[in-house]
Amino acid sequence: MARTIRIGSYSFTLPDWAPARILIGLLLIACGFLGFLPVLGFWMIPLGIAVLSYDIPRVRLFRQKVVAWWKGQRGPEMGA
Repeated sequence: MARTIRIGSYSFTLPDWAPARILIGLLLIACGFLGFLPVLGFWMIPLGIAVLSYDIPRVRLFRQKVVAWWKGQRGPEMGA
């Protein structure tokens, strides 16, 4: 089963091997903390959390709570 992450109109395929996905997620988060550098950005932190949410149940629960909160903040006029 192909694991993909959709962000807007972009779709990214993740490796099938769980340790590789965890390593990618941790690297994205670690590099996101260096977002003040020119090439890296703070956008890597939520992307790393999304990648980790495939394999770590606590991260998945955190992501689901944030998504529910975000949809509640947008209000009914935005199609929440």
